Amino acid sequence: METRALRAAIITATCLTLWLCGFTGASAQYQTSPSATAQTITENPVKKALKEGKVVIGGTVTAASSDIAATMAGAGFDFLWIEMEHSPLTLETVRSMILATRGLKAMPFTRVPVNEPWMAKRVLDMGSLGVIFPFTSTRELAEQAVKSCKYPPQGIRGYGAGLASSRWGLSGSDYAKFANENVLVVVIIEQKLAIDNIEAIASVPGIDVMFIGANDLSYSLGVGGKLNDPIVEEAVNKVLAAGKKYNIPVGYPAGAPAEINKRIAQGFRFFQASSDLGLMSTAARDMLSKIQKE
Repeated sequence: METRALRAAIITATCLTLWLCGFTGASAQYQTSPSATAQTITENPVKKALKEGKVVIGGTVTAASSDIAATMAGAGFDFLWIEMEHSPLTLETVRSMILATRGLKAMPFTRVPVNEPWMAKRVLDMGSLGVIFPFTSTRELAEQAVKSCKYPPQGIRGYGAGLASSRWGLSGSDYAKFANENVLVVVIIEQKLAIDNIEAIASVPGIDVMFIGANDLSYSLGVGGKLNDPIVEEAVNKVLAAGKKYNIPVGYPAGAPAEINKRIAQGFRFFQASSDLGLMSTAARDMLSKIQKE
């Protein structure tokens, strides 16, 4: 009888131990210790540069390749514009790209396909240090973008940042403070409605960059593709004026150095430069054009 009781007690204790271990593991998934190989920074260098009035340039990544992301991140760009709106990149691929940037210069920012809190949460929890929100044409959407990137009480971001904290070499509580201070919030101005609401959008606290989606804006204004049309330039100047009034850097998509220099002189400081495939194609054509086969 005593033997049976002893066996039952042992089995019960073993089951309890296993259950507790499982529970501890489940709890710890959101309390990941810093990775020994993670890049540890105390401040987002892109955000710092913008506050200091400097120009920052990002390379656009569209191909589903961690090797390409790592090559771009080490090429000298200030940030990577990881493109999820106009490319087939999956969340798993974006996570691999973000990991591939560890120890390299460029900070990983992600353009999500839609301005929604759950979408921002997914890329932030994978370690993206900035979120670029498309079609942010009202004050309400601008406020939503900011709140989606910040933990309470500043925002509504849900906590589950084990992967992000390990990417940046921070404990859970340290990461939450770091993220609230350093995640870059970029809203894209690409509709006539956004131009009409530009004062209301620019006055939202927490916006780090207003980026002009030039092509979509031209179509919305009825002159599709004519980026130098007076009606487009007038809209661009309204955004620049609002950015200056509320001390928010304004961004623009420009690949050619001449275009970037022109826009810098105009007042832009945040640039989405050429894509991985565009740079590859340009370099290939340049090389082949200089070869004398005959």
